[in-house]
Parts: sequence; C-alpha cells; structure tokens
Amino acid sequence: MRKLSGKTYWLVGASEGLGRALAMKLSKAGVSLVLSARSADSLQALADSLPGPARVVTCDVTDRASVVVAAEQAGAVDGLVFLAGVYWPFPATEWNAEQAEAMFDVNLTGAARVLGQVVPAMVARKAGHIVITGSLSGYRGLPGSIGYSSSKAGLMHLAESMHADLRGSGVDVQLANPGFIRTRLTDKNDFKMPFLMESDAAAEEMIQLMRGPKFQRAFPRLFSLVFRGANFLPDWAYFRVFGGK
Repeated sequence: MRKLSGKTYWLVGASEGLGRALAMKLSKAGVSLVLSARSADSLQALADSLPGPARVVTCDVTDRASVVVAAEQAGAVDGLVFLAGVYWPFPATEWNAEQAEAMFDVNLTGAARVLGQVVPAMVARKAGHIVITGSLSGYRGLPGSIGYSSSKAGLMHLAESMHADLRGSGVDVQLANPGFIRTRLTDKNDFKMPFLMESDAAAEEMIQLMRGPKFQRAFPRLFSLVFRGANFLPDWAYFRVFGGK
C-alpha cells in the first residue's frame, strides 16, 4: 500500500467538484497540498477549510506560460493529480468549434503542458507519482460527446503510454476513470445519468486507487463493465446500439 501521509501532492483542477472533494480527503490523510485552478478565491477558500497544510498556486492549463510559472511555484512535489476538465455536450451534427477546441485544450493538451513541467524532474529524481483523471466515456466513441469523450480517450492513452515507459523508473502512473459525478459539468446534461455519484464517493474511489498498486480504476464498478465491455463488440453491433439512425 502506498503511503500518502507526509507527502506533497499538486492537485491541478482542485477548486470544485471531484478535485475539491479529493483535496479534503488527502488533507485528512496527512498530505500537504498545492492547489491549482484559475480561481484564486475559490482555491483560498478551500485551502482555509482544509485540516492540513495547503498552498494556493493559480494556473491556467491552456496557457503554457502560466503552467511554467505555476510549476516553479509548486516546486518539487511527490505527486501530481490532474483533474482539470471542461465539458459541453453536443453531437457532430451541431458542431460547436469553440467548445470542441476548448475541451481538447483543457482536458488533453492542458494535461500535456502540466506533465511536461513535472515528469522530467521526477524521472531525474527516480521518484514520483502521477494520477490522471480519464473517464468511462473514453473507452469508445459516444454519441453527443464530440470533444469530451475524444479528449478523455486521448488522455487515457497518454496515461497508458506513460505507464509503459516509466515502469521501473521510480515514477508511478495511475489512471482513474469515473462515470457520472454530480458537478456543475454534469448539470448540463438533459438526460438521465445512470449510477450518478456524489463527489465525495468518487474521491474515495480515487484515494483507494492512489493507495494501491494497480494502474487503473474504473468506477462505479458495475457501470464501468458496460463501457469496458463495449470494447469487445464488433463495430456493426456497437454502432447499431449507440450510433445514429
């Protein structure tokens, strides 16, 4: 079991939702935190509410200069959890170019910007812990999810490649793939969301992943079997169920 107490973790995307809930759990577990997002006020309010030490470092993951400065301010950390993400639901028939690009820029390229400032130093130290937040929606393409599921699929692929490269280096990589979590992002959905989780329950799943040795955790478990099982369906069967008419 991985020891978290006494470590310092940088949480990127910590101001609300899953990031906020995870920050609370990690702080209670004895982790010192560096909290990042764009809103300094929200981060400071979170830092003030935590039982353990926490520093606020504002960061816009779409801006490389901002990421570079934030990484310098964060300093050497034992771990990084990337939770930043944006979401707008729409199908390819109603393509919104600005929103699609923003989802890729935050969810995928934003992660690459942050990782580029953290991973080399961890490799040089031969020690570190990277946790990336994917999504059940990233296992296969879904209708009405242009931008989001594709960017999450890329992020999950990135985590797999990093895990393959960094095995034995002293730098551990893990991937959390949650389903629906009640946040301001899922509030945009106008459909029923099966197995909808509260942020606190999702954060508990993530901290269990972080404490353990496994590379990947998909949750809720029962719901995840639907998405993971879809990888085994032939295209004709998959698109008959999920594709347009």
